[in-house]
Amino acid sequence: MVAVFDLDDFIQSCRDCLDETEPRRAIRETVARAVSEPASVRHALRSEQAGITFLHRADDLTILHVVWAPGMVLFPHDHRMWACIGIHDGREDNQFFRRAEHGAGLVDSGGKRLDESDVVLLGDDTIHSVTNPLGAPTGAIHVYGGDFVAQPRSQWAPPEQIEQPYEAEQVNRVFADANAAWHTT
Repeated sequence: MVAVFDLDDFIQSCRDCLDETEPRRAIRETVARAVSEPASVRHALRSEQAGITFLHRADDLTILHVVWAPGMVLFPHDHRMWACIGIHDGREDNQFFRRAEHGAGLVDSGGKRLDESDVVLLGDDTIHSVTNPLGAPTGAIHVYGGDFVAQPRSQWAPPEQIEQPYEAEQVNRVFADANAAWHTT
């Protein structure tokens, strides 16, 4: 029998993790359990559009459902809080960066491929870009250790690729362009 993903139970489980001695590890285990049954999560959170859907937002915890359009690339950005990402459909390639010692640029510091049912924990200082290299959408649960919206953060958007304040509108345009490309093919 396939487990059924219950969003309210998942949110409460994540909230309960905040009371643990190691909340990040507890969140990772909770997300891993959820995406271990990817079809159940996919069914509960299905979406026909790429985008970011807020599932829960509080001062100490934000849970998002993120759908990456086929071939979509999101420029480097940071969160300035820990994050846990679990893939329930498709693939997400993360490219990691660190700030250059001299200057305003970024230095490549490796990457991580996340496939269906994979989970990764990102630290407070992580800078990454995300690519969906597939010809199909990728779906993921993102859990953040704080208020994702209220937290000031940075982005390194093209063409300048210099550090600037994070702009939700610019990110929304990337998703809108990716949706237009996806639905015209």
